[in-house]
Amino acid sequence: MARISYLWRRGSVYYARIDVPLDLVPVLKKPTLKQSLKTKDEAEAKRRLHPVLANWQLQFDDLRARRDLMPADRENAVWDHYTATLDRDDSARAGLPGAAEIEAETAELHARVDRGEITGTDPLTILDATLDLQVTQKAGEISAEFRKVKQAELRKHLAKGETPLIAHEVDDYLEKNRLLVQRGTPDWISLARHMMRAEVEALQRSRERDRGDYTGQPSDPLVKPATGTRREVAKPGETIMEIFEIFARENKNGVAKDRLDQSRRDIGTFLDVVGASFPIAKITKVEVRTWKQLLIMYPVKATETKAFAGMNIHQIIKANEKVGKPVLADRTVNRYLSSLGAFLSWAVDQGYITSNPTEGLMLNKKAKAPTLPFKTEQLTKLFNSPWFAGCKSADEWRNVAKPGDVLIRDHRFWVPLIMLFSGARPGEIGQLAVNDVRQQHGHWIMHITTEGDETDEGKSVKTAGSMRVVPVHPELIRLGFIDYHAGRVKAGGASLFPGAVRNSRGQMMADVSREFGRYMTKIGLKEGRGLSLYSFRHGATDALRRGGFLDQQFGFILGHAEPSMTGKYGIMPQGMLEQRVELVNAIAYPGLSLDHLL
Repeated sequence: MARISYLWRRGSVYYARIDVPLDLVPVLKKPTLKQSLKTKDEAEAKRRLHPVLANWQLQFDDLRARRDLMPADRENAVWDHYTATLDRDDSARAGLPGAAEIEAETAELHARVDRGEITGTDPLTILDATLDLQVTQKAGEISAEFRKVKQAELRKHLAKGETPLIAHEVDDYLEKNRLLVQRGTPDWISLARHMMRAEVEALQRSRERDRGDYTGQPSDPLVKPATGTRREVAKPGETIMEIFEIFARENKNGVAKDRLDQSRRDIGTFLDVVGASFPIAKITKVEVRTWKQLLIMYPVKATETKAFAGMNIHQIIKANEKVGKPVLADRTVNRYLSSLGAFLSWAVDQGYITSNPTEGLMLNKKAKAPTLPFKTEQLTKLFNSPWFAGCKSADEWRNVAKPGDVLIRDHRFWVPLIMLFSGARPGEIGQLAVNDVRQQHGHWIMHITTEGDETDEGKSVKTAGSMRVVPVHPELIRLGFIDYHAGRVKAGGASLFPGAVRNSRGQMMADVSREFGRYMTKIGLKEGRGLSLYSFRHGATDALRRGGFLDQQFGFILGHAEPSMTGKYGIMPQGMLEQRVELVNAIAYPGLSLDHLL
């Protein structure tokens, strides 16, 4: 078994493998999908894996979008079947033999008698010779009788709830319009009955035409011109998500992988509204406005809630009327709109669409409480609490009521301290590889980068300019960080903090960030918003200012800089490194003692 999820080795060849979502297993008729990556090399297999996974995800999105029969689909199906039946009637009437054809057929029959091809001695020969003429003469009567009989049978089947007379027409319509509705389901039966009523009305018009009356109109209230928007289907390779993947690959603004993944998920909810096959060029403010109104009612963390498993956005909102989860905040709705807006802005530049329909649709922003740095007394209280100073047991490290002698010394301990003495982001620290911490020109450094990834889950930074070299602060060395690093080297493995993992959304350290906020509330440091794991980063920023440096002088240490080759590869001249050492060593917190952590 390979080290990475979705990558599977059979013999010496690598395969892509994914579990089919439970709600789609009955549709695909299989619990897993597998595909050979046609390589024995693991690095090449990883490179080939992600396009396959993206393709499968696209397939899942498309199937989900096709599963639900919207009212507009039913309206269009009814009217299309009604008009198609009448069109066939017109074509059939145009093909009926006229008087001239009947006369020519009669003349040919007489000529065959004159030539002796037909004699009165063989009844079968006479019947065979006259049958074609009789069919030609009575073609109109036969067609009229067929329509009368079929209309009567359709009415009987409607009364009995039977559908065999229309089944093939329903399936043909669903396939043509890429609507995945299985036979026997309530949606399929409803559509079949609607289309039967449409055909009954069309046959009634045909029978009126037999009498020369072409003025009839449908009397069944269900049979009327469709008013709902017809589903449109993008050309192969031009679906919204296929084009999004081009946007993601180009990534001209250097957006972090986590943010791109977030955007992909956000736009996925938009596809729940318009369908996975909807053409990008057809997106208007109507579709975006409809989506926005649904997002306002959309519950928080819906995709992580078992009660909503396998549901689309409409079904989730309906189900939440009973579940009662809180709905998205306005700023979160705006994030969804921003994800789509950034993509569509790029699409305008690329000529896929003429204007960005998200413009002007943002909700009014409510002021968000700023993240505050810790005060010295708050840091003292925090670092003397069980999380850092000692807890009762490894399983009770968050229990503030039970301090003890068990010391937590993994990522939960080191990431906050590294943030405090470097200003780095938690995700950047959590994903560090063992090889990212090393000596250079006599100084210990941390190389924050996406390069040289040997971990299972991949590395990411917020922007390309976030890749950088950050010296290790002397206080971290004093507290034992280099000793911890030596232990990880001895233990083996690529990751410096193997316990730091990504959540289902691909966010590194999200679990620790969540628990840290709750923990601060328990120890009385936090009420409402303001303090968070990022308060350490803000504290480092203020410490650099206290050290006499201007923001533009230290922004690159925090990852606020243009991308550079030194950031990418971590190879830095000694003079440049010395400047960074000076900056990091200036980070200090007067009055804070961490001696008890030694």
